[in-house]
Amino acid sequence: MRRTLIAGNWKMNGSLAANAALLAGIQSGLDQPSCDIAVCAPAPYLAQCQAALSGGLVAWGAQDLSVHESGAYTGEISAAMLRDVGCRYVIVGHSERRAYHGESNELVAQKTLRAIKAGLTPIVCVGETLAERESGQTGQVVGQQMDAVLATIAAADLSNIVVAYEPVWAIGTGKTATPQMAQEVHSLLRKKLAEKDVAAAANVQILYGGSMKPDNAKELLAMPDIDGGLIGGAALKATDFLAIIRAA
Repeated sequence: MRRTLIAGNWKMNGSLAANAALLAGIQSGLDQPSCDIAVCAPAPYLAQCQAALSGGLVAWGAQDLSVHESGAYTGEISAAMLRDVGCRYVIVGHSERRAYHGESNELVAQKTLRAIKAGLTPIVCVGETLAERESGQTGQVVGQQMDAVLATIAAADLSNIVVAYEPVWAIGTGKTATPQMAQEVHSLLRKKLAEKDVAAAANVQILYGGSMKPDNAKELLAMPDIDGGLIGGAALKATDFLAIIRAA
């Protein structure tokens, strides 16, 4: 039985004061949740998350990592550094990294492997643009993104990854895929994972990452292959984040 995972992606938002209030609000509002919970914070605030969340119900993670182990890579952050501040998760291949930083499917696959080798759980993001959806390429695009990862990792590694489907056209736009539209892609991804290992694919958490909010979370999470959410804007408000956790 797959557990639901609700993971917040703070993106490039936050401050020491705002984060402290947000984390305190989330923790004080939790009542023995039956799902996994995580927050993925900007790198400068990961130590703050570690101090505030250690020993509690909320895990924390990063929003990116370097494909390199260490060395002369100014500005990069290694998997070992993330482990050093207690990270459990790291987002890999978010659409904003792919679009603004030119990350290829192959680079995302290498980052996924780097995270797994370091003992981190990568949240591997895939998704199509509006133009790709309107031209009927959704299956082809997300399939190629997933194929690159599956060609790079071992079948045994499937138990160490989370997948997030984030339709690019639904991120921060207020548009949301209907539960049925999202389920269709999640089912496709499950079948793609099964090409690597049928049994392992049945246990991979596949999150929906396109503007999940308190008012649509319950319907999305009711779909058989939607195992949680990668939450953007709603993760920055404790009340909204808690409402999604309750829906899960």
